[in-house]
Amino acid sequence: MLRTVSVARVAVAAPLRCHRRMSERNRPADPPAGVGLEGLRAAAAGCRACELWEPATQTVFGEGPETARIVFVGEQPGDQEDRKGEPFVGPAGRLLDKALSYARIDRRDAYVTNAVKHFGHIVKGKRRIHQTPKPEHLRACRPWLEAEFAVLQPEVVVCLGATAAKALISPSFRITKDRGQLIPWTPPGVAAVADDGHQEADDDEPDEGAPAQTWMLATTHPSAILRTPDEARDAAYDALVADLRVVARALA
Repeated sequence: MLRTVSVARVAVAAPLRCHRRMSERNRPADPPAGVGLEGLRAAAAGCRACELWEPATQTVFGEGPETARIVFVGEQPGDQEDRKGEPFVGPAGRLLDKALSYARIDRRDAYVTNAVKHFGHIVKGKRRIHQTPKPEHLRACRPWLEAEFAVLQPEVVVCLGATAAKALISPSFRITKDRGQLIPWTPPGVAAVADDGHQEADDDEPDEGAPAQTWMLATTHPSAILRTPDEARDAAYDALVADLRVVARALA
């Protein structure tokens, strides 16, 4: 039986608000409309909505088919992703691929992306050390994520890690408490379309034009498993696979 959680327990996040007014260097991105994923990817390559683009090698946009039924959202690209320009191609990506295989989800049928499209880091010696994105970075990049959802209209969205979950579900969301549970969710843009409609459907008849229910699920980011002490890593990995199997059953 699939585990679900009521939206009454976990409120879906409103548009992310920063704790302070955004500076001129940190403003919401303005993606073009009606250009598809390739058009969005091309436009995002020149994004300067926040200062994270300056030390980064390049924008790392999402990857996957427009027909994807499932979307995985991580925090931000890592060092290898920044160098290659592709999401989830480093150690965390390889662990995700392994977990997806055990859960019987084909990554080729999924779309993978991040809440922030540039690698935020500081340099120490020859190493580039990951820095968790700030609220203003999430807010600046959110329009790109919303534009991806508008094109994809996925059946299930999986938040990988606390940053993505807090940005898309609720700032109070806790992975340790509500992970692996399916939450009803409305992708950005769908509600606005429904509100603009002028024809009211009969309450006794289903609206054939209405979008199918989209579900949200949060789980651990693979990178967190890689940082888990050796004695607890297998259990953490097994928990990730169990969460992904919930997704697989929802898509069956």
